[in-house]
Amino acid sequence: MKPGSSQLVAFRVNGQEIGRSVEARRLLVDFLREDLGLTGTHIGCDTSNCGACTVMVDGRTVKSCTMLTVQADGREILTIEGLAQNETLHPIQKAFYEHHGLQCGYCTPGMILSALQLLTKNPAPNEQEIRRAIVGNLCRCTGYQSIVESISAAAQKLAV
Repeated sequence: MKPGSSQLVAFRVNGQEIGRSVEARRLLVDFLREDLGLTGTHIGCDTSNCGACTVMVDGRTVKSCTMLTVQADGREILTIEGLAQNETLHPIQKAFYEHHGLQCGYCTPGMILSALQLLTKNPAPNEQEIRRAIVGNLCRCTGYQSIVESISAAAQKLAV
């Protein structure tokens, strides 16, 4: 496919079927933010180092600044906007709020989705496992302790 050419893609974003023609080289982060208005997916470093653009694709975290939209064809995408249900925060979101796991909020969507992936695989992680799970997400505000405590609290809430 030559640069500037378009391709038809179809996938689910936050449970909604999406079908669009997109430029072959369009990044998923740009498509989500600009075409779908899902601005909870942040653009941070453009090099996949910070994790601000983290989304889930088929249940696994992906840094959307390194994925082309055409690569998402036929897949299920979850952004931070799709986590709350009927205006009720997901237990992970609520734990971040209650345990001060966010300050400026820039890294928060990526941290929360990374926590979701962890807690789906390991519902009772220890501190070291939590820290390992968020290693690809940078926070410049909290020092990570509140984030770790938030994820631990979320694990306890989800276990009930």
